[in-house]
Amino acid sequence: MSRQIAFIYSPIFLKHEPGGGHLERPERLKAIESHLKETKLWEKLQHYKPKASPKKYLLPVHHKQLVEYNTTQKGKSYFVLDSGDTVLSKHSIDAAYEAAGAGIMAVDLIFKDKKHTSAFAAVRPPGHHAEYNQSMGFCIFNSIAVAAAYAIEKQYAKKVLIIDWDVHHGNGTQNIFYSRDDVFYFSIHQSPFYPGTGAASEKGTDKGQGYTLNVPLQAGQDDDVYEAVLKESLQKIEKNFAPDLVLISAGFDAHRDDLLGQMRVSEFGFAKLTRILVDFAEKHCQGRIISMLEGGYNLSALQTSVFEHLKALGA
Repeated sequence: MSRQIAFIYSPIFLKHEPGGGHLERPERLKAIESHLKETKLWEKLQHYKPKASPKKYLLPVHHKQLVEYNTTQKGKSYFVLDSGDTVLSKHSIDAAYEAAGAGIMAVDLIFKDKKHTSAFAAVRPPGHHAEYNQSMGFCIFNSIAVAAAYAIEKQYAKKVLIIDWDVHHGNGTQNIFYSRDDVFYFSIHQSPFYPGTGAASEKGTDKGQGYTLNVPLQAGQDDDVYEAVLKESLQKIEKNFAPDLVLISAGFDAHRDDLLGQMRVSEFGFAKLTRILVDFAEKHCQGRIISMLEGGYNLSALQTSVFEHLKALGA
């Protein structure tokens, strides 16, 4: 199995255009690609183009009515999908289906084809705010949730750990797996902040009790705080949960230069977090780790953070 990182990307992701002034814009991916090519890291990656996810793989994580409703909006321009910030353009639904497909492809490359131990999916739109029955927060479908559920459904993995370090709490991912014990959701995020969820008291329900861990932090926290929290949290998690796969909701909007968050993480801080998770994955699941892009809105900070993240993954 190759240590070379699978880099999953589709041109359709650039055609999701929420409109002028929207922070979740195509230039995010253009900046990442440009920087990776300038630094020659692009050549060290193994490149793949995903296919659209079949609807059946969305249904374990989204209500059928939500999937059908979103699908019927295909082709609409400047249509607001939720309360105001998830704006569709002509190709947005196609992009969302391929973003979900990118997670499926990453799982197949690692488990079915056994070509890689790690993958990074440079997707748009992001996904971690999309709940079981609601799209919100720039997110149409929850791509990382699709990947986790797919890995379990195919019996590639019995247990999946999702690490979410986006500056915003991933309410959607928590919502989808809140009552399950086969997916552990851990989030470190700014609080109080959008979307208002992610209190430390939110720990799961029914079979999922104890399989959600939130660490809300006040604004202004830096690399050292994030590193300490991640190490301490992983020590707690591994006492009762040994994953077969690690997934990262890789939002880079906790960067000190980001336009939305007020955290103080550097691109080198994200590299440290990545190395910690790579070591954790090596210890528990033969290094199997998939990272999917979530937030990050300062283009310079985003491109350098992704660069350092990929290097730490092993590129």
